[in-house]
Amino acid sequence: MTSQTLFYILIAIIVVSFLAEKWLNFLNFKRFNDPIPEELSDVYDKAEYEKSQEYKKVNFKFSLLTSSISIVATLLFFFLDGFAFVDEIARSYSENSIVIALIFFGIIFIASDLLSTPFSYYDTFVIEEKFGFNKTTRKLFFIDKLKGWLLGAILGGGILALIIWFYESAGSYFWLYAWGFMTFFTLFMNLFYAKLIVPLFNKQTPLETGTLRNSIEEYASKVGFKLDNIFVIDGSKRSTKANAYFSGFGKEKRITLYDTLINDLDEEEIVAVLAHEVGHYKRNHIIFNLISSVLLTGLTLWLLSLFVGSPLLSEALGVSIPSFHIGLIAFFILYSPLSTITGLLMNYISRVFEYQADNYAKETFKGEPLISSLKKLSKNNLSNLTPHPLYVFAHYSHPTLLQRYHNLKA
Repeated sequence: MTSQTLFYILIAIIVVSFLAEKWLNFLNFKRFNDPIPEELSDVYDKAEYEKSQEYKKVNFKFSLLTSSISIVATLLFFFLDGFAFVDEIARSYSENSIVIALIFFGIIFIASDLLSTPFSYYDTFVIEEKFGFNKTTRKLFFIDKLKGWLLGAILGGGILALIIWFYESAGSYFWLYAWGFMTFFTLFMNLFYAKLIVPLFNKQTPLETGTLRNSIEEYASKVGFKLDNIFVIDGSKRSTKANAYFSGFGKEKRITLYDTLINDLDEEEIVAVLAHEVGHYKRNHIIFNLISSVLLTGLTLWLLSLFVGSPLLSEALGVSIPSFHIGLIAFFILYSPLSTITGLLMNYISRVFEYQADNYAKETFKGEPLISSLKKLSKNNLSNLTPHPLYVFAHYSHPTLLQRYHNLKA
């Protein structure tokens, strides 16, 4: 295979992936005007449903615009030898391969973020503002952006530097060392993400003593779930959308409630949502997802070790000097079809787990308050109640509201 042939294979993967995604989005778009299923007729009234339809259509058109600009910019970067240009800039500052890679990815990351920031700003302060979701101030928006850059530089840059060091030190077996480190990092972040990363962006406070905490603790005691850490996060400072999640394990496990969730749901519905989250823990979904993530990382790194050193990858991107960072970009484009397949599989498993967690909540608490909570959250988020089945298959990590309703009623 010649470098030119590989170049066009990379372009084909990018273009086919883009077109497939737009086709799925269009199929979903065609379902926006479908009538609401009778079982969900109480979610929206006529005015609210029209608002949800408009919200979906605005987001569809905006996504089409931004993704089209992104694909054009990407293809121009490929055809105008953008990788070679950035590589030359990086090499002008250092001869150290790690420093070169950090400068290279730093330039690409900043350029990409600068391109996407105006669209992100419009989405937040025009679209989300128009439909009553946005609570973010412009100051907070840019502070979050700066924090994201710093966090990406420290964590992303540190991980990249270490993997390149493994590559240069351990040769073809570097993937084993990299896998060991990434496994440790994944475990560490699962344990301490809520303590180390979340506070950089949000304030977390223990759920105050009262009837809600008493109800949660009473349920946890009933199902033998030791829960000392119940926190409320100030999600309302950015959005009106609500959420709750489970994180950590062992002594570090905790339930986090968005303050918007507490405002939107009554106590029984909140306990039902938490029963669902406890179901994930009791059914070992947390452990399964952790192990799956570690194994997929190992597979990816092993495949990377087989191809990243090939000069053909660098030549395909127009770079004459073979390097890890150029090979890394070409590899991940080639890997993306396999990544799509594993993503589809993990989404399917995730949807099965959601049914299991719903069933656990129904069996150990009640099904009706979970149904009513899901309906309220869908209404408040202007969710799509009639998504296309193929779009659900490709993108949904949770079953649709109608599917969860039928399961809980069964």
